[in-house]
Amino acid sequence: MGASGSSSGLPTEREVGGWRRLLVEPRRPARIANSPHAHWWVVATVCVGAFMGQLDASIVVIALPSMQTYFHSNLGGVEWVALAYLLTLVALVTAVGRFADMVGRKLLYIYGFAIFIIGSGLCGLAPTLVTLDIFRVVQGLGAAMLQANSVALIVQAMPREKLGRGIGVQGAAQALGLCLGPGIGGLLLVLGGWRLLFLVNVPAGIMGFGLGWFLLPRSRFLAKREPVDWVGLGLFIIAVAGLLLALSFGDQAGWDSASVLGCFAATLAFGVAFLVWEARASAPMMRLAVFRRRAFSFGITSGLLSYLALFGTLFVFPFYLQFSGHLSPAAAGVRLLILPLALGLTAPFAGIVADRLGARPLTVGGMALTAAALLAIALHPTTGPFLLVELIAIGVGLGTFTPPNNAAIMGAVERDQAGMASGILNMTRGMGTAMGVALVGIVFGLAAGISSAHAHSPTLVERGLAAAALFLAAIAVAAAAFSSLRGGGRLGATEDPLSEF
Repeated sequence: MGASGSSSGLPTEREVGGWRRLLVEPRRPARIANSPHAHWWVVATVCVGAFMGQLDASIVVIALPSMQTYFHSNLGGVEWVALAYLLTLVALVTAVGRFADMVGRKLLYIYGFAIFIIGSGLCGLAPTLVTLDIFRVVQGLGAAMLQANSVALIVQAMPREKLGRGIGVQGAAQALGLCLGPGIGGLLLVLGGWRLLFLVNVPAGIMGFGLGWFLLPRSRFLAKREPVDWVGLGLFIIAVAGLLLALSFGDQAGWDSASVLGCFAATLAFGVAFLVWEARASAPMMRLAVFRRRAFSFGITSGLLSYLALFGTLFVFPFYLQFSGHLSPAAAGVRLLILPLALGLTAPFAGIVADRLGARPLTVGGMALTAAALLAIALHPTTGPFLLVELIAIGVGLGTFTPPNNAAIMGAVERDQAGMASGILNMTRGMGTAMGVALVGIVFGLAAGISSAHAHSPTLVERGLAAAALFLAAIAVAAAAFSSLRGGGRLGATEDPLSEF
């Protein structure tokens, strides 16, 4: 697979002076660059950002009740602490990735850490709920700069024959952050209150900034510089905001309410306008031509479905374990840790195997295992020891699927499009999170009669879990089906060079 664009395209520090040096990617020390393990230093650095991003997403949720009490707010008001971050991240991550392809991925990654540090510090000092929401937008921008470039940096640094294992390690770091978030968040709440959850990011971010400065290589295979697609970005932000607002508040406001239906209508209208504009724009934010490649389009689709299955499972099981199993929130959380832990332990090994066998066997097999475990839960809900086996199977299945799928997606695009592809990949994670919570919440609520007086009846909750698990099993089967159509081959090259529609 060839690469368009120059292999460097960046000036050196000696070619510029003054403040312009801030816009030039610093060289890493020669000893680091010449090390036989240089590519693993890149993976380790990227893992810091991957871990922090997932940790911050899961750590804040546990603090929302404390924030609600502190700011004397209603539930809808405090939800914006989470929503402002998610909206910013999902809406900007693809555009940031496209911009990084032109100006340098290392540059945006290390400055992403700087913005994330500033945003975290401001969040920890926020005097009001409104200012906290604004500072969460700043933090979300920094997170978008980190996530848009994380996989792209690995693709640039890793030898093609080791790409799968590099992405597997990064996937394990994300799963570890997701796994440890609730526990670390609870501990920090006890030690210093909700502000400490944000302030702890400052020293961790400074460490990540320093590692990125010294260990990441300067960007190669940059795309030709083009004007920023402001129109496309604006249309995309409105479409994404409409969808996430509808999914987040649909259950509270009513799915047939004018506000929710209006959000869905705005998503449809601006989404269509975005696609029409991008197809005609001379310098589009998102090059739609990449979706003509089966390895990319089917990989993105199956990835979205896998995130829906993961976060849908993580959403519904706390209700089941507490209301049907009569476990305390802490005990339910400990049991649920087994899923992301299994995912994190499996992901690196899946990446190693994928380098030899290719993506299709592992992605299809992983989602088939996930579907089988969810089907077993649907047919016979239990809170006994066998449930732990089923949760482990779901984690192993998703851990087997994710690294090969991500590697196949990134291997299907040219190197000068790696940032854009990485941005789209991370956008699907955010969309899968929101869709998993919203759709599974609907299925569970309807089956369990969550609005009735018997909402906490163990029998009704079991019925809700069975319906939700059956729905998620169907989602996993669909993900396996899309994965089977991706094409064959190893990850060392484009999986199917002729696989365009």
